[in-house]
Amino acid sequence: MKKKLISALLCVAMVSSMLIGCGSGAAEETAPAEEAAPTEEAAPAEEEAPAAEEAAPAASADGGRVYYLNFKPEVDAQWQEIAAAYTAETGVEVKVVTAASGTYEEVLRSEIAGTDAPTLFQINGPVGYQNWKDYCLDLSSSELYNALSDKGLAVTGADGGVYGVPYTVEAYGIIYNDAIMQAYFATEGAKAASVDEINTFAKLKEVVEDMTAKKDELGIEGVFASTSLLPGEDWRWQTHLANVPVYYEYKDNNVSDMAEIAFTYSDNFKNIWDLYINNSTCAPGLLGSKAVTDSMAEFALGQCAMVQNGNWAWGQISDVEGNTVKEEDVKFMPVYIGVAGEEDQGLCTGTENFWCVNSQASEADQKATLDFVNWMISSDAGKDYMVNSLGNAAPFSTFGDDEKPSDPLAKEMYRYMESGKNSVTWNFTTFPSQAFKDDFGAALLEYCNGNMTWDEVKELVVTRWAEEKAATAQ
Repeated sequence: MKKKLISALLCVAMVSSMLIGCGSGAAEETAPAEEAAPTEEAAPAEEEAPAAEEAAPAASADGGRVYYLNFKPEVDAQWQEIAAAYTAETGVEVKVVTAASGTYEEVLRSEIAGTDAPTLFQINGPVGYQNWKDYCLDLSSSELYNALSDKGLAVTGADGGVYGVPYTVEAYGIIYNDAIMQAYFATEGAKAASVDEINTFAKLKEVVEDMTAKKDELGIEGVFASTSLLPGEDWRWQTHLANVPVYYEYKDNNVSDMAEIAFTYSDNFKNIWDLYINNSTCAPGLLGSKAVTDSMAEFALGQCAMVQNGNWAWGQISDVEGNTVKEEDVKFMPVYIGVAGEEDQGLCTGTENFWCVNSQASEADQKATLDFVNWMISSDAGKDYMVNSLGNAAPFSTFGDDEKPSDPLAKEMYRYMESGKNSVTWNFTTFPSQAFKDDFGAALLEYCNGNMTWDEVKELVVTRWAEEKAATAQ
């Protein structure tokens, strides 16, 4: 597919998103982060990135300073509080700048070349490392890396050096409101008697479509929250959902990356995608106006029974004004797409959050930055922030069993990890580029708007994957 066509597609997607709308009564968008993921890779949309000309943080007594470029807008307020607390305790001022959803690479590219460049930033895995390897300090002798429980989680270079250290393990799947599900199971002719019976796509589809038929009886506007496809807000689909078919294709080929994919499980992706958009609170043609915050507010307000997102979303649920869903009713189920053996599938579990220290920063800045991250994983105050404010399942030996996140989605994540189910690994860290993901997201919007067939979406995915992989290999 020609790049001119792709550019035109993106323009159409952006124009269509500005022209359409769908009232939901949801919280106003403030910025999708994932993500982002989220990647995610990807993260949800929140605050705009602070201006790059912000004053640099004050240096410590030995001249060191800390400047963290944060990837996740949904935890900006928490990071600002952490920075202030560290300054109060040590005298070293820490500047935290949070990139707006979908703009992290762009902001990092701008900031890293400045006089007051970030001393601490993050990459999403091996692909991210290739982009930023000239700025990644070898952390193999650092306390941060030595405290990592599973050294295999770190991002390493061809020279054996350690250039990215994960600071959390996360999981995503279909979040559901158990109170609504129990109400459904009690209806006449319900297609299942409990969530335990929903362990394949076929059963999920049967239940969801029956719930849609009974949505008035259940008091919901749709089974699924609106499928956010506002440009920059589509990371849950072009990254997180796309990870599932890619996981199975990698598994079939016994590889962890591919220069080209056949999109073997394209029809499986279409199965779950159609289920989402056709049983939603919002009509498919109106999804280009929806943000992640809209989706999470719909779930929090009891307007739907399910929403695809990760364990980081608890704050987005609990903080919504007028929230009606109870903590004990917030549960997880895997994302089923109709693959053989998926009854043994668990959540999508992994990380795309790796801390990197700027190798181009001064030695004093590097020391100040390493002292800061060590404080985060070893001090009582830092660990409390990591677990209870940021909601991180920190993969460090410095955290005890009683220092795990206690929110309902984190508990669900641990439950699945300990259940013996097969976790779906995070392979989206090998996706070719942000451009590939943006094009995929734009194509999904055009499919929803009736402007592209599914075969055209598949062709775009296969073509753009190969093109972007080839470009990054040069």
